[in-house]
Amino acid sequence: VIDYRMYLKLLRNVRNRYPFILHSYCLMQNHLHLQLETIDHPTHFIIRDLHTEYAIYFNRKYDLIGHVFQGRYGAKLILDDDYFLTVSKYIHLNPVKANIVERPEDYRWSSYLAYYSGKEDPNIDKQKTLSYFTKGRSSFTYQQYVESDNNDDDSFIL
Repeated sequence: VIDYRMYLKLLRNVRNRYPFILHSYCLMQNHLHLQLETIDHPTHFIIRDLHTEYAIYFNRKYDLIGHVFQGRYGAKLILDDDYFLTVSKYIHLNPVKANIVERPEDYRWSSYLAYYSGKEDPNIDKQKTLSYFTKGRSSFTYQQYVESDNNDDDSFIL
């Protein structure tokens, strides 16, 4: 729990140096997902600093040496709206697919709870994601989209 909190704190610190928009995230025990939109700096600067700072923290805390993350991070460019929403859904369903929780809103280390409950999460900006859904009920329809069985179901998208 403390390690997840530290990761999110470092994420905010790095965002101060390299501004970006974080649309969704999910921190898992053995990997993580960040749906981020760069502004002026390439993704590799952001991830490099974030993971270097986290590795320093983690290694000091647990008296370890070496890499914390296995292999290089993977990044995929999101070029269209459908893929943007698919990525968001994939990230938010990750703990469900891994059989950690039954419902995505039950996983504490994901941005989904902010979308589900409407509560603010200082780590994310929900505006773009919710803009694809019916006005006035955007959180509800996003919830329906994420929790729908059909991965290709875009009936809730404007």
